[in-house]
Amino acid sequence: MAEPATLVDNRYYPGDIAWMLICTAQVWLMVPGIGYFYSGMARSKNALSLILLCVLCVAVVSIQWFVIGYSLTFSTKGGSFIGNVDHAFFMNLKGDPSFANPRIPDTVYAIYQGMFAAVTPALAIGAAAERARVVPMLIFIFIWTTLVYDVIASWSWSLNGWYAQLGGLDFAGGTPVHITSGAAALAYCIVLGKRHGHGTDEFKPHNVANVVLGTAMLWFGWFGFNGGSAYSANLRSVMAITSSNLAASVGGITWMLLDYRLEKKLSALGFCSGAIAGLVCVTPGSGYIKPQSAIAFGIVGGAFCNMAVKLKHLLDFDDALDVFAVHGVGGICGNLLTGIFAQKEVAALSDEIIKGGWLDGNWVQVLYQLADSCAGLAYSFCITYIILFLMDKVPGLSLRIDPDSEHLGIDEAELGELAYYHVDRVASMIQLQNSNMNTNAISINHGKSSGPIMQSNNQYFGDSNH
Repeated sequence: MAEPATLVDNRYYPGDIAWMLICTAQVWLMVPGIGYFYSGMARSKNALSLILLCVLCVAVVSIQWFVIGYSLTFSTKGGSFIGNVDHAFFMNLKGDPSFANPRIPDTVYAIYQGMFAAVTPALAIGAAAERARVVPMLIFIFIWTTLVYDVIASWSWSLNGWYAQLGGLDFAGGTPVHITSGAAALAYCIVLGKRHGHGTDEFKPHNVANVVLGTAMLWFGWFGFNGGSAYSANLRSVMAITSSNLAASVGGITWMLLDYRLEKKLSALGFCSGAIAGLVCVTPGSGYIKPQSAIAFGIVGGAFCNMAVKLKHLLDFDDALDVFAVHGVGGICGNLLTGIFAQKEVAALSDEIIKGGWLDGNWVQVLYQLADSCAGLAYSFCITYIILFLMDKVPGLSLRIDPDSEHLGIDEAELGELAYYHVDRVASMIQLQNSNMNTNAISINHGKSSGPIMQSNNQYFGDSNH
């Protein structure tokens, strides 16, 4: 026990407070990381809008979280399905000890969990890339966070949530974050429909360097995402970070090798996708498993998410950035593996008492994990579909941009700004120069019986990448 003189207000541990604030900043960094990851995978004419939309998620959800979100999710007197309004506008948060860890005040817990709420819709909107209007999407984020994220997070993590009472294990968001965002992404892309040219045009990543940058930011932020979910600077936090790093490493190599089997090339995009898949898969179990078990999470996450990418071709939907394949499928795999590999002795590092998973002889835990995965997937998909369907019927809130704007790109059509203004300007000059040369060549040919006709063949500046 620490001496009272070393504590904050004679009751809170400054080391734990500092650790949670650092983790809060790390999770915040994941949001622009998602933006860069998604931006690099999209075409250049939509690159800026994806970064901006992810950052706007922080602003929109931070307001929602302050007004009503935290209260609906974590009210200590709430019901088994959703909380109440006791803490709306952060009322009655007087710096009392958090129910998650009495060594930190509830205000620290509230701001940390607010970053989780901001990350989740940022993940989901990737499926709607390159064809969704910006303002309706921001309204959707506010409504969706209230009706979907807050509900599922409440039943998983609040004191009275039905899944928490059942004995379910979800350390850092397998269902509230990943399955929820994956199911919402699937509903969003189905309601919006396919991008023009889907199935005929090539939708290749325009900047793989941005994908690598985004992956690095996400990987770094995930240490705060999983490590901070111990709510204390303790050995369990160390175990969570160790398992997360190992799962990401194994997942990245697994995905890259699976792609190498087909392409005979080592893909940077493949490694990045696999690393994210490994992190997604290990998230629900990171604070319950030993590092050795993280290898299984990395292999399963990388392999199953890689195969799940093919679902959009089999089922013919246009999930632009494979959100459902990585987060939806990865979250389900992680939940089920947690039911197998969770161990009592790891949870006991922060004095949490659990029955463990199949390794500890508690095989029924796998069924609990499956029930939660199915419930989260079904609830998120259905409510998201209803929200989007109704919004699309409201005048002025139509979800999809018109065909001309889609051809032009969301950056220019919706924002009036470009991610690569100078590059686009050079491209226009080159195209204009080539057009003039073509005109001159045609004029010469009209005056002579023979002569070459010059044509532009600049693929980089072609229409597919604007």
